Amino acid sequence: MKGSVSLDIVRGHVAATIDAEAQALRQLNNDIHSHPEIAYEEVYAHDTLTTFLESRGWAVKRHAYGLQTSFEAETNTTVGGPVILFCAEYDALPGIGHGCGHNLIATSSLAAFLGLAKAVREMGLPGRVRILGTPAEEGGGGKVKLIEAGAFKDPEIKAAIMAHPISLCGLPEGYQGIAGFQTIASHKLRVEYRGRGAHAGGDPWRGLNALDAAVGSYNSISMLRQQIQPDERVHGVIEDGGKVPNVIPDYTRMNWYIRSGTAARADDLLARCKGCFEGAGQATGCQVNYIMAPTYKELVLNNDFCDLYTQEMSVLGRTVLAKQETIASISTDMGNVSHEVPSFHGVFGIPTPPDIPGHHPEFAKAAATDQAHEEAILAAHAMAMLGWKVLEKESK
Repeated sequence: MKGSVSLDIVRGHVAATIDAEAQALRQLNNDIHSHPEIAYEEVYAHDTLTTFLESRGWAVKRHAYGLQTSFEAETNTTVGGPVILFCAEYDALPGIGHGCGHNLIATSSLAAFLGLAKAVREMGLPGRVRILGTPAEEGGGGKVKLIEAGAFKDPEIKAAIMAHPISLCGLPEGYQGIAGFQTIASHKLRVEYRGRGAHAGGDPWRGLNALDAAVGSYNSISMLRQQIQPDERVHGVIEDGGKVPNVIPDYTRMNWYIRSGTAARADDLLARCKGCFEGAGQATGCQVNYIMAPTYKELVLNNDFCDLYTQEMSVLGRTVLAKQETIASISTDMGNVSHEVPSFHGVFGIPTPPDIPGHHPEFAKAAATDQAHEEAILAAHAMAMLGWKVLEKESK
């Protein structure tokens, strides 16, 4: 590319590409929303997204990096140079559907990929544009497994980019999004108790009550909560508490999330929680077993990316907070990615009924609306331009 190109011209190229696919992108968004699939079971979403790309001439790696519901596509696969990578999420929540709006994430990342890829090709900017399908964000740690499989090892990756929907009522007044949306670390684990069954009426003294162990640990955690930091969270459910009342349960299983500001602090809190789990096991004579899921690290903000995205959203008529004042007490596996490569994980507001947070059935309904789709597409324009500016800087 000879000389610098006006950003307005680039924005025009991005907009023309995304606008040309407006109807198809709306249909794709609706299709994914209408077929919610939980972690690692996103077969319909995987096939829908890859078929969309292949129908437009893209060479797609289906089932990428050993994950059946991941995929990857890229411009200039035989040429080196800096890489902009868009992460697409598309898993849903059990029983709620797209209560986190990942259908909108998939749509916005795909649109951003198309817009930036076309602009880079037409205007000769050195570099590559890549989209990576990242399954199982909702507790399954898909990006963690992709990191382990080498998806982010390319030293030429200069930015990993995505944006997440959030309820407008959860944003500071006057803002339609947040660029620097920082999240905390989270350990995820299941705790199993194994005891000994017995007749609960005839000879309960012969049993070792695994349900008592689960309830005892839950109560211990409840007392622990008073002694933890304000930005820390411990929350869990009993997934298996026994079968019938007249049998002493010989097996129970709990599912826990343990969150703290950093992965190191989460390690410390996990150790304290294990004291509660193991104490309950000792008190009831039950064996304790842990099933650990991938740990989510805290998100590392890139201030330059946040500023660039905020500027682009302003051009599009949206007021976006460059950086939130209080770190959100939620977690994402995009945090792990941010420890590997420079990353951006902003949020854009969508209209919902009052006081409706994410992970709520009403949020799932809102994620299907035309208004939500429009906000996702605006975020796509800004993400594409963020990618352009990063590539342009790398080419100088």
